Amino acid sequence: MKSIVEQVSQRVAAAMALIGAEGDPQVRAAQDDKFGDYQSNCALGLAKKLGKKPREVAEGLVERLEIDDLCARPEIAGPGFINFRLKPSFLARCLEAIPDVSSCGEDRVGVDRVERPERVVVDLSSPNLAKEMHIGHLRSTVIGDCVSRVLEFEGHTVHRENHVGDWGTQFGMLVAHLRSVRPEVADQPDELVISDLESFYVEAKARFDADEAFKRESRETVVELQRGEPVTRRIWKAFCDESLRHCHAIYDRLGVELIDRGESYYTDRMLDVIARLEALQRDRDDGFVAVSDGALCLFMEGFKTRDGDPLPMIVRKSDGGFNYATSDLATIVHRVEELHADRMVYVVGLPQKQHFEMLFAAARQTGWVSENVSFKHLGFGSILAKTGLPFKTREGGTVKLKDVLDEAVVRARSVLERPPSDETKSPRSMTAEEAEAISERVGLAAIKYFDLSHALNSDYKFDLDSMLAMEGNTAPYMMYAYARIRSIGRKAGVDFAAIPGSTPMILEHPVELALARRLLQFAETLELVGRDLKPNILTEYLYDLARYFSRFYDRKLGVRVIDASPEGVRLSRLRLCDLTARVLRVGLDLLGIETVEQM
Repeated sequence: MKSIVEQVSQRVAAAMALIGAEGDPQVRAAQDDKFGDYQSNCALGLAKKLGKKPREVAEGLVERLEIDDLCARPEIAGPGFINFRLKPSFLARCLEAIPDVSSCGEDRVGVDRVERPERVVVDLSSPNLAKEMHIGHLRSTVIGDCVSRVLEFEGHTVHRENHVGDWGTQFGMLVAHLRSVRPEVADQPDELVISDLESFYVEAKARFDADEAFKRESRETVVELQRGEPVTRRIWKAFCDESLRHCHAIYDRLGVELIDRGESYYTDRMLDVIARLEALQRDRDDGFVAVSDGALCLFMEGFKTRDGDPLPMIVRKSDGGFNYATSDLATIVHRVEELHADRMVYVVGLPQKQHFEMLFAAARQTGWVSENVSFKHLGFGSILAKTGLPFKTREGGTVKLKDVLDEAVVRARSVLERPPSDETKSPRSMTAEEAEAISERVGLAAIKYFDLSHALNSDYKFDLDSMLAMEGNTAPYMMYAYARIRSIGRKAGVDFAAIPGSTPMILEHPVELALARRLLQFAETLELVGRDLKPNILTEYLYDLARYFSRFYDRKLGVRVIDASPEGVRLSRLRLCDLTARVLRVGLDLLGIETVEQM
């Protein structure tokens, strides 16, 4: 089923063609209910092209609009805005067309897949394997997972690439230290277990800084790694595998799936990138590829130093070593030529903005990436402490992500065990296993939802009290809203899944109509999220939907549901409950959040 905004847009586009115009119908959801449900501003832009007044153009469009089956007669407001108010009968037909769960397999709540699916690479998480994942990896991981889920739901083929740091000088230090303190690893690499990677790194770094002989050994180990010396490579791989085990314990807990492809994967490809660039240097005389102070550099137009000089992107250092630019160019070649990507999304913090601008410009200027392939740096802000300062431990170190997740679960357990604020209600008794499982889901959901509900480019303060609040736009509130609807079905003695999809929808009360409209805006909301890659658009929609449902079910402002009569009205309202729960469940799943049936 096409989204309502798409259906209205098609009708407006047809009317535009009849007056000899073309372009964007500019149909948007109305910001204020008094103006209707949807609005088109296209007449204002068309007026100049047609040499007429905007209101005259709007009148011509309304005369030719064939939209009676969707809307009441459109109204013209102001200089030429066209307002649309959907008919209750149309809303009812749209809701009735949503398949029930038993007949649709994957529950898409009536949302179609895109007509032109793409191959999308999402670069997410990307921790350094030298240490354990810390709080700074949270945003890249959960934002990247959410974006991937939405794109997959739309029907795109998504490659979730975890470009981990597993190469470079520090790994010479770590392998040399591991070889010294755990020599058995060379013969038994699969048995390596390091309980605390952070402590291991600190030990190795302290030794590197204090012991000149060990420093030389570490540097020699780097050379051995690069040359592929078998024993050194075996120890290095054991360390990387153990580091990834720590990472995947976090990913599994968060429900995040991805493909690990470290910098080492691109070692040979980086050599190929350099060879290609040197060939460009020989074939072109435009200064794009040049040697500066012994380093091989790329110079793109528009990038200057503070002094106004050309800003180089170094792809091979003067000592012959590679860097992030080399590795990132190699990943682009791989993603275009081997993964056949149509679209590449890099979920990396805002401080890397200029790096990616230069990277994308370089990829275009080499000619390796056509204009048909799109790039996007999905930059995000930082996580701060309540004080507004960087989030650190008391000792000033980075906060381990595992510790943050553990604390959230412990705090969620205490929140769920509090007696209800309403004295007429009693807390539901749970087994220890149930309490543990629900606390885990709620605690992790609280962190994810809080992160995703913020605008990407903004910093936010990490505050578990706010994250775990049972009121407001939080995961606990949203999970409770879903569980509450499920409990309505139990109180009514109805299995929502057993309500036939053919049940007629009877929409008469204003709160029924408002809820129906909001439910049917799920499809266009996902279109916006998929286009702009902004998860907070989805969190805002879901929170808004929960509030619409709350008014619908309110004893004073809403309608009777469980004991409504006649039976047709009761079933219609119960189906509205079910559809709301389904949209909440699907929407929360796209955020990477598992619902619970009872709270």
